[in-house]
Amino acid sequence: MAGGAKSSDGGVISDINVTPLVDIMLCLLVIFMVTTSYVVADSIKMDLPEASTGGGTEPSTVMIAFTVDQASGARQLYLNGEKTDEPSLRAHIQGLKDDKKEVQAVIAADKIASHGEVIHIIDLVKQEGILKFALNIQSPGS
Repeated sequence: MAGGAKSSDGGVISDINVTPLVDIMLCLLVIFMVTTSYVVADSIKMDLPEASTGGGTEPSTVMIAFTVDQASGARQLYLNGEKTDEPSLRAHIQGLKDDKKEVQAVIAADKIASHGEVIHIIDLVKQEGILKFALNIQSPGS
């Protein structure tokens, strides 16, 4: 018997058989190895030339905040801490894109802002060519 006691003894099994545990762990290891190879495969490996005058592209971050006043229900859009509207936001992003900067956005919205309003802001950012964006959240307890 796998437990260490003979079946004719009628004794208590006192050993633990770890073979099934090892089998499960090896299967999980294989699954993780296979899935991580698919995640990494999205990039193309290249050997790029070096230049002494070349510089890195500094990403330009656009901070977008959408607030909803609980008392009046007034909605307000902010760009880098200053009140703005959609056309001004689009113009600012286009100005950064014209400067050949890599633009990324951080979007923050009030809890009571509707899902549709947040999606509208994300859509606006994507329409202007910003593909890298993040949603700002507050971690629990802070």
